[in-house]
Amino acid sequence: MTALDTGTEDLRAEIDGGVAVITMNRPDRRNAFSYAMVSALEAVLAQVETDEAVGCVVLTGAGGAFCAGGDVKSMAAPSADRGDGAGRSPDALIHRQRLSQRATSGRLWSMPKPTIAAIGGPAAGAGLSLALACDLRYAVPGAVLTTAFAKVAFAGDYGGTWFLTRLVGSSKASGHPGTAAIEDCCVLGADDLMAVVDVPIGLRVVSVLRCSRGWRSPEVLSRAVRCGPMVIRIGRAGSPRRAAG
Repeated sequence: MTALDTGTEDLRAEIDGGVAVITMNRPDRRNAFSYAMVSALEAVLAQVETDEAVGCVVLTGAGGAFCAGGDVKSMAAPSADRGDGAGRSPDALIHRQRLSQRATSGRLWSMPKPTIAAIGGPAAGAGLSLALACDLRYAVPGAVLTTAFAKVAFAGDYGGTWFLTRLVGSSKASGHPGTAAIEDCCVLGADDLMAVVDVPIGLRVVSVLRCSRGWRSPEVLSRAVRCGPMVIRIGRAGSPRRAAG
């Protein structure tokens, strides 16, 4: 196993057996974004995308949560305490946000390697967007997935609404801004599935496929690593999942 230097305790990364495991590590805040975490995630995703030793990328969270998205509490803190470049013009901040989204969820979506979101607990807001950007989502029973943006009067970011429409279709993705319908129909093998179970998504209860043995099962990871980047690129070029809208 090789540990990657992320430059911050807010993000851990390691490569083991061709699998890069990236762990968002702010369990006391349910792995909500920090400036250090997001900046490190941008750099690590760029690194593993071109690393020939990596055949598959897994994104997960520490401490029984996946990711709560933006840290609303820190947004109210003085700019000097956040370390995110606050104090710049609104245009500069918006542009920086766009670049961050392209380098994180955008890169996960276009990665020429299989990407897996290992959801060990709540995934909310931009955290849900990161999960939607991956090829596969494996979640523990009882994991709550929610868009959450309506609760803080924000429009969805990190591409969540765009990804959702392409994953489940516009009719299922439409509705109240606090809801989302997720049905992950992309699986590696029938043996990896337990059942279709009901999971609360915002104001609705919808069905999500669950994995009986989880993403760490040898069957899941070995199949993912064996998918060469060229095969992935060719497959995605003709896939409706990657179609431009």
